[in-house]
Amino acid sequence: MVTNVGNQENFTDAIKELIELDYDAVEAYEVAIKNLENAKYKDKFIEFKGDHEQHIKQLSAFLERSSEVAPTKADKTKGLLAQGKVAIASLVGDKTILKAMLSNEEDTVTAYERINERVEESSDTKIATIIAKGLADETRHKDWITTTLDQLK
Repeated sequence: MVTNVGNQENFTDAIKELIELDYDAVEAYEVAIKNLENAKYKDKFIEFKGDHEQHIKQLSAFLERSSEVAPTKADKTKGLLAQGKVAIASLVGDKTILKAMLSNEEDTVTAYERINERVEESSDTKIATIIAKGLADETRHKDWITTTLDQLK
């Protein structure tokens, strides 16, 4: 899946899409955690899911400060795509689940990078820190999955 999150004309619309993408990631992690066999991978995915939940809280608070309404769930079509990838992956084992989740994390990294380039569009001084932390988390998730997959080769 290639994301368009961060390309929205309005900055707050981009943040809303980012929140939906984080909800989507939480749902994908929930499916992955249920289907993984390796306990180490499950623990790491529980940690990553918590990061996405934290991003949702912080980004939602930003929207509230901006007098905007934050999404409260993933976009149904996006959520089904991510869950479907992980559910299908679960049929063939941990390595395939990791590959599916890597694709999801690549999308979230791309989205955070795009929005990170636009933080000056907001007068809220906290958003730059929130986005930078989110980008660092997403990069860490992607790097861990990539390293883990490389070790499985």
